[in-house]
Amino acid sequence: MTRPGAFLPRPAARTFRDRGDAGRALAGLLRDRLPDTAGAPPPLVLGLARGGVPVAWEVAAALRAPLDVFVVRKLGAPRQPELAMGALAGGRVVRNDRVLAELGIDDDVLQSVIDRETAELRRRERTYRGARAPADLHGRMVILVDDGIATGASMLAALRAVQAADPRSVIVAVPVGAPAACRRIGQEADDIVCATMPTPFDAVGQAYLDFEQVGDAAVRDLLATAAAG
Repeated sequence: MTRPGAFLPRPAARTFRDRGDAGRALAGLLRDRLPDTAGAPPPLVLGLARGGVPVAWEVAAALRAPLDVFVVRKLGAPRQPELAMGALAGGRVVRNDRVLAELGIDDDVLQSVIDRETAELRRRERTYRGARAPADLHGRMVILVDDGIATGASMLAALRAVQAADPRSVIVAVPVGAPAACRRIGQEADDIVCATMPTPFDAVGQAYLDFEQVGDAAVRDLLATAAAG
C-alpha cells in the first residue's frame, strides 16, 4: 500500500516567528489530518531533542495530548561536524552511505563517532527525564515532531526506532523540511505533515525569524510544565 506521505503536495512558503509559533501552526494542520480516535487514548507527542521539544509542546497542548522527549544524535563527519554521516536513536543507527563514501570514512572512524554520540545521548536522556522511564509506545498513535528536516537522517533514525516499539501508527510532523527529505520520510511513516517546503532549501533556520539554540534547561522546563498540565 502506498503511504500518504509518498506523494507530498507542495505547501505555500511561510515564515514562523519562532518554534512556538511553528508548533501552533503545525497543530492546526494536524487537527485536520488525524484519524478518528473515538474511544482510543490520545496520541502521544514525541519531541526530538532539543529543538523539536518547543514545537512539540505546542502541538501537545493544542491536541490535549501527553508529551515526551525523544533523543536523537547526529553522527557528524570528522572535521565537518555539521555534515551528517548518519544518526543514532534508540540504539539504532541510520547511515548516510553517500557521505561515508564521498569522504572515505572507514568503519573504525564511524564506530568511534557512534560510541561518543551514544554516551552523549544517554547523558541527555538522564538530564531530561531523570529516573522517569520513557513512555510506552506499544499500540499508541505517535506524533513525532522536530523543528525541521534537512537531510532527514535524524528523523529517519527516530522514526525507525519508534516503529521498533510497535506503535499503532507514527505521524511525522515538522514546520519546515527539504522536499526530497520529506518525501523520503513519508515513504516510511504512516503519514507526514510538513507546513512548508522552501525551494531552494538552504537550512531549517530559513523558515524562522528567531532560531536560537534550545538548551537543556529549556527542554527540562517544557517537559515539567507538560507533565504538570
